[in-house]
Amino acid sequence: MKYVKSISLFVLYPLLMLGIGFYAGVETSHFFYPGRQEEKGLTEGGSAETQDPGNQMGEPVPVQDDHLDYGVASEENDMDEKEADEVLSAPETLCVDTEYVLEETDVLHHTVVETTWQLPQKYVGMNREQFLQAMEVYEAFPPLSELERGFVSLEVLSFSRERVVIQMNYKFVQPSSSFYLAVYDNKVVVYLEDMETIYIETDINLESLPSQLQQSIIEMMWIKDEEALYDFLENYSS
Repeated sequence: MKYVKSISLFVLYPLLMLGIGFYAGVETSHFFYPGRQEEKGLTEGGSAETQDPGNQMGEPVPVQDDHLDYGVASEENDMDEKEADEVLSAPETLCVDTEYVLEETDVLHHTVVETTWQLPQKYVGMNREQFLQAMEVYEAFPPLSELERGFVSLEVLSFSRERVVIQMNYKFVQPSSSFYLAVYDNKVVVYLEDMETIYIETDINLESLPSQLQQSIIEMMWIKDEEALYDFLENYSS
């Protein structure tokens, strides 16, 4: 009996010490490495949300929202529509391909001759308002060559990017062998030999001429032929 007790004590003592040592080791591990058990618990039993390594620090996660893309597309469409409206509302302008049609009308005999020309370069790029202003200037200060033909007035009949039509009104006169210079509204005018029909209305101011020449014109100065008339106009036209 005594032998059995000795053996039992001899076996139980080491087992007891082994258990105490294991317990002490576990507690020591908890003390020095407290995060390992929490990490183990998260790995084994954590939820899908807590297992996301990219969101452990509470960082915002990008959200895909289709209506944001729709908003951008809608804004781009609005810009396209606005640009289209601006193009449609822009005034028409003349280009190098615009037809330039002149209807030369004889106001005395009521005849019309229509011709189509290439648009003069100075009118390219003009809108309707600018072109009408240019025509008003032309009518007020026509070239000498037009005055010689009997130019009276003009009218813009139509205006578009494709075609402009201008009615040029003339009082065509018959050739004359001699002429007379006279004064009208302080400007020099040229009469035909009948001394009644105005051949040319010049832009020559009477006061700009020598005094002796002024007096001759006031009394209706006779010009023997067309060559002499052109010499006078070239010498005194501004």
